[in-house]
Amino acid sequence: MTVAAEVVDAVRERLSRQPGDLTPARVAEALRATGMPVGDATVLAVHDALRGDVLGAGVLEPLLRLPGVTDVLVNGADHVYVDRGAGLEPTGVRFAGDDAVRRLAQRLAAGGGRRLDDATPYVDVRLPDGTRLHAVLSPVARPGTTLSLRVPSRQAFTLDDLVASGSCGADGARVLADVVAARLAFLVSGGTGSGKTTLLATLLGLADPTDRLVLVEDSAELSPAHPHVVALEARPPNLEGAGEITVRDLVRQALRMRPDRLVVGEVRGAEVTDLLAALNTGHEGGCGTIHANSAGDVPARVEALALAAGLPRAAAHSQFASAVHAVVHLGRDRTGRRRLREIAVPVRHPDGLVSMVPAVVLDETGSAREGPGADALAARLAA
Repeated sequence: MTVAAEVVDAVRERLSRQPGDLTPARVAEALRATGMPVGDATVLAVHDALRGDVLGAGVLEPLLRLPGVTDVLVNGADHVYVDRGAGLEPTGVRFAGDDAVRRLAQRLAAGGGRRLDDATPYVDVRLPDGTRLHAVLSPVARPGTTLSLRVPSRQAFTLDDLVASGSCGADGARVLADVVAARLAFLVSGGTGSGKTTLLATLLGLADPTDRLVLVEDSAELSPAHPHVVALEARPPNLEGAGEITVRDLVRQALRMRPDRLVVGEVRGAEVTDLLAALNTGHEGGCGTIHANSAGDVPARVEALALAAGLPRAAAHSQFASAVHAVVHLGRDRTGRRRLREIAVPVRHPDGLVSMVPAVVLDETGSAREGPGADALAARLAA
């Protein structure tokens, strides 16, 4: 049953005058006091609406529980979308107004230990259930307060699952399994929402059960099906600006934790220099994800991150060529479905710079063909 927003607001306002537990009996009493009709269906509908305001994600909670959902996006009060792996889908969910969106955003942020108000109108935080929240209040955001909720995977996928879903062809899956088995160091590249974290978690599940995996993430999202996983998560500064723990700090700590495989969930800052150094000093099988438009753009992306951290261009390319054996690139097809696009290998040129050469290229159907880098990849797998 749907109840008018003004009825819910009137009950909320009356209940706020006398704090206490939210129960159907108190809701019925408040409805009678406001002169509104009281029936079992009305009481329960108002109770559920108010409960959603103080527990969970309110009206977004059913969307977060949809099978296969990866993202829930709110663009103001009247536009709510979900992504279930085939592109964004509009939903019929609506908020009473921007104030309702704002209240939900502030409550969720507070649940993650962060402040969200006009002085700090944006927040990026992991919620207690693992959901990652990014919110921007209006009028900074238009057409109203925006929420971006990234839902953690509730199941560990296998390569067979990815092949069955069309995300990865059988030929590509075999090469990926060989890359993990050969303990090659690799990066998974792609744009936002291309499935990098899902694929990386799947590949980590293929690692030898005796391996010790140490995961370093800005916000915990990886959950590989592996018996020996130690996860480290960065922490933002508190309201006083103290207590920050960066990904770079954690990479350095991870190196002292005897990792068989060092994993950086997302390489996007100065930690790239520590990861490259680790992969060049005997830490085989390390991996991570990185944002890039194509596998060919990864060296330039690594170069830019390394330069910002103080590592010269020539050194960045030299470290990258020695440390990374392959780049696995993901993208979306015309329908919005996530797909494995190519597997490329780095090649160092006489001038010291690195470029990526495709070793396996996959079409829209998942069929694979060998690229000019196929022999180089085969040699690395054999070695």
